[in-house]
Amino acid sequence: MPIEDSIKVVQDMSRRAALEKMLAEDPQDVFLHYALANELVKAGEHAAAWDRFALLHRDFPDYVPAWFRHAQALGEAGETDEARTVGQQALVVAERVGDMHAAGEIRGFLEMLS
Repeated sequence: MPIEDSIKVVQDMSRRAALEKMLAEDPQDVFLHYALANELVKAGEHAAAWDRFALLHRDFPDYVPAWFRHAQALGEAGETDEARTVGQQALVVAERVGDMHAAGEIRGFLEMLS
């Protein structure tokens, strides 16, 4: 493995470790959960990422960015049907909380999946 790739692995693990440490100290911080889910997606740890997104949806059901990013990550992983399902739920949540900007972006994402 080239040294640049090794350095990136260490940096990514350090970021993940830092997020996990901060979450242990403040488990109700929605952004830390969201950031960790994104780190897991970047690392290709899809099962762990999907679990983290499920936790976000359960504990922070109105956090639109988690719904949208989850749908995007599913799409990136080739899980188009699941991406569409989660994206539709993201749209429902965005509209319910009045985030019309996010709703517009989510609609565009859903159209792109079709």
